[in-house]
Amino acid sequence: MDPDNQVVRLCAQGMAAEGEGRADDARARFREAWDVAADDYEHCVAAHYLARHQPTPEETLRWNQECLDRADAVGDDRVRGFYASLHVNMGSAYRALGEVDRAREHFVRAAAHIDDVPAGPYADWVRLGIAEGLRTTR
Repeated sequence: MDPDNQVVRLCAQGMAAEGEGRADDARARFREAWDVAADDYEHCVAAHYLARHQPTPEETLRWNQECLDRADAVGDDRVRGFYASLHVNMGSAYRALGEVDRAREHFVRAAAHIDDVPAGPYADWVRLGIAEGLRTTR
């Protein structure tokens, strides 16, 4: 992601606020990122972070679905490496709502995309999310 992009910068600020325990500031930065997003790619990035700060599982699912829909609308390689994580998030949201079958579908879809995630700690985290999701939705 381009660190000079305003949406990416705002989301980075929000993540820093999260790390410092300032959830309200994090939510405000993520909301601002959504508000200034100019295209589907930027909306996808902002929606990903907004999903993490929703008061209900239903709203979390709604923002994760928004993120996935925006990634689909981008339709190019900028989002290719996002799909494994996006499906883990969808699976987690459905699992929180007790919709185990739908959750499992997304964990399986995440596994199908894991090779698109660059190697490293983030890919390891996504793999762990997939494994945990598949284990808990048998």
